[in-house]
Amino acid sequence: MTEKTEKWVAEQLEKEKKFVKEKLEQTARLDYKQKYKVSTLILFFFTFAIFGWVWEVGLHIVQYGEFVNRGTLWGPWLPIYGVGGVIALIFFRKFFDKPVLTFFLVTIGASVIEYFTSWLIEYTNGVRFWDYSNYPLNINGRICLEGSVMFGLGGCAVIYFAAPFLARYYTKIPAYIKLIICVLLIGSFMGDLAYTNVNPHVGAGITDADWEKTPEGQMAVEKRLKN
Repeated sequence: MTEKTEKWVAEQLEKEKKFVKEKLEQTARLDYKQKYKVSTLILFFFTFAIFGWVWEVGLHIVQYGEFVNRGTLWGPWLPIYGVGGVIALIFFRKFFDKPVLTFFLVTIGASVIEYFTSWLIEYTNGVRFWDYSNYPLNINGRICLEGSVMFGLGGCAVIYFAAPFLARYYTKIPAYIKLIICVLLIGSFMGDLAYTNVNPHVGAGITDADWEKTPEGQMAVEKRLKN
């Protein structure tokens, strides 16, 4: 290696060290206790909902080797992720200085949301999009300890890292552009809700086929078909 090359390598390493140091300092300065504007919360909702869709679709591809449009709606979003993330940011903010307490609160909150969502979908549409009956420590197959803990950890990641990090960029968007984006997203979402109400998003890999084979599931399916 020539002296010139060694010098270039040393300069590149120094740049890399400086870059990593700056990023670590930026992470340390994340203001996780800040109050977010309504427009930012709306963007958070759709960001988390879309991330949830990507996560579950990707997980299904890894597990079963096929693409399935996962979720209760036809669009590329899972509202339960968006609702959970935004609720955690709004209602648990005063506890953010206590990460352990925040984790338990988020875990409990996510469990309540997931259980209620499962019940509501089954009651209104006669389907289940998930069933934890084969998981240990589950409640009526709607929630389980493993899933609740994962949601708790994910919620903390949103609170302490994802939300304050994304807020840095969302707040830089001009107000009128942010308004247009929010209106378009909400309009698309409401249209999806209306369409799904008429044409439920069900099928293989979307709703839980094993649950639909149970007596309870068969009754729910028959009720759905009659309607």
